[in-house]
Amino acid sequence: MKKITDKLDLVLDAGAQIAEGPFWDQDKQLLYWIDILKKTINIYDPAAAKNKIIQLDKMIGALIPTTEPGELLTALEDGLYIIDLETLEKQFLVNPESNTEETRFNDGKCDPDGRFWVGTMDLEEDKPIGSLYCLNQNLTLEEKAKDIKISNGLAWSLDNRTMYYIDSPTKKVVAFDYNLETGEISNKREIIKVAEGKGVPDGMTIDNQGKLWIAHFGGAQVSRWDPETGEKIDRVDLPVSNVTSCSFGGRNLDELYITTASVGLSEQEKREQPLAGGIFKYQAGVKGLRADRFKIKNKN
Repeated sequence: MKKITDKLDLVLDAGAQIAEGPFWDQDKQLLYWIDILKKTINIYDPAAAKNKIIQLDKMIGALIPTTEPGELLTALEDGLYIIDLETLEKQFLVNPESNTEETRFNDGKCDPDGRFWVGTMDLEEDKPIGSLYCLNQNLTLEEKAKDIKISNGLAWSLDNRTMYYIDSPTKKVVAFDYNLETGEISNKREIIKVAEGKGVPDGMTIDNQGKLWIAHFGGAQVSRWDPETGEKIDRVDLPVSNVTSCSFGGRNLDELYITTASVGLSEQEKREQPLAGGIFKYQAGVKGLRADRFKIKNKN
């Protein structure tokens, strides 16, 4: 582990192209994360300072452990799969965009009732041809939003009555009224706008005070916001520009794990940012929430 500041450490010099999707397993004290372009699932053990790499044959946009031991729900480039971590066997579930090769799955997260929300994005990162989907516990899939360019961060308010969502190129965070019982969203409104020159909002998480933590791709920071007022109240500066996502971890859930990317950097920028693609840990001073798993009700 390399100390960057008193509160920020580099825990893994991964050299990832696009490290993403951090998920903290509180029971096992492990950090799951992915490298989208290298097509890998990674399981980092902080106690042993070791990172296990599982090589896939397809790009992966998101993963979430399920409530079944040893199983991961994954969003691969050609659909949603359940992967057995021991055998690496894949069970195909669904691909709602099998009629196009212009999109891929990107970020995803479970709501507190165990539904999996995941979006797609234009491979060229230009056209609004992506969507936001919800995979229900009985493995049925619903399209929830259209005309998305790069579907990204998701979070739910502490009372579960609001869902927060990011479509990165808009540089906005929007909120929806959320019905936890049905998974329905309504009343979309803008609550946060990222200033010009600060990159674009990417992955996102929420702390136990109800404040949002947002990774800035191209902005070299994770910012903390009050979603009620839209005010930026804090920030974590990173020694790399492309910050992709963040998730609370550690025994007390007060350590913010931060993923970054080296993709898109020039050779000069890579020399200036040798830690790009690394995994960082920040002593946040506040606690996060236990990450929600996918609750399978019927796998057959």
